[in-house]
Amino acid sequence: MEAPTVVPGAGEMSAVAARSREGSPEEDGFGPSALGTREHWDAVYERELHTFQEYGDAGEIWFGEESMSRLIRWMEKQKIPLDASILDIGTGNGVFLVELAKFGFSNITGIDYSPSAIQLSGSIIEREGLSNIKLKVEDFLNLSTKLSGFHICIDKGTFDAISLNPDNAVEKRKQYVKSLSRVLTVKGFFLITSCNWTKEELVNEFSEGFELCEELPTPRFSFGGRSGSSVAALVFQKT
Repeated sequence: MEAPTVVPGAGEMSAVAARSREGSPEEDGFGPSALGTREHWDAVYERELHTFQEYGDAGEIWFGEESMSRLIRWMEKQKIPLDASILDIGTGNGVFLVELAKFGFSNITGIDYSPSAIQLSGSIIEREGLSNIKLKVEDFLNLSTKLSGFHICIDKGTFDAISLNPDNAVEKRKQYVKSLSRVLTVKGFFLITSCNWTKEELVNEFSEGFELCEELPTPRFSFGGRSGSSVAALVFQKT
C-alpha cells in the first residue's frame, strides 16, 4: 500500500516567500513561484482528493489546528452571532468550515477556484454529516456570482498564494482588496492569517477601505538574541 501523498503547505510557502524576498528585484519584494498558480493548486487538490478517496485522510490543516482555534476563539470573544454569514476565501479541503459548523455557526460558505478542492470539501463535509455548509467554485479575483453581504471573511493563505503569482501579482493583490470590499458588509470583519506578510505590510495592503482592529497572538521564535513571529494573524474591519 502506498503512503498518502505529501502536499506542500504553509511551511513550504513561507520558505519560498523568504527566499523570494532576499535580493528580489520585484517591486513588491516577492519573486514568482508555482505556489501562486492555479495549475499548482489544482494538482495539489487532485492528489488530496485521491488520497481522501483511498485512505480517508482529509489532508493538511492550513497553518495547523491552532490557527483554526485562534480565529474561532476571537469570534467567540466578540460574541459574533451564530447566524452571522461567514465566507472562507480559498477554503481548500474545507476542514475549517467543518470546525465552524461544529462550533455552532449556521450560515457558512466556502469558495475555491479549484473544482477538486470543492469536491474534496464536499466529501469531507458529507462524511461529517453536515448539511448547512454552502460550497462554490469561485475565483475570488473574478467573481462570477453576486457574492455579497458577508459579516465575516476569512483568509488562511490565499492572499499569500496570490502574492506569489508570476503574472502581475501587484494588480492581483489590488483586485483581491476590491473583491473583499464587494463581498463584505460595512463594519464587517476580515480575518487574515499570513506567513508571507508582516503586520505592517498587511496594514498597508488593506489601507483602502479597511482599518486594523486587532493583532491575534501567534507562536513566536527566538534565535541569536532576537525574537519574532513567522505568522501574522490580523483582524480588519471594513470602514
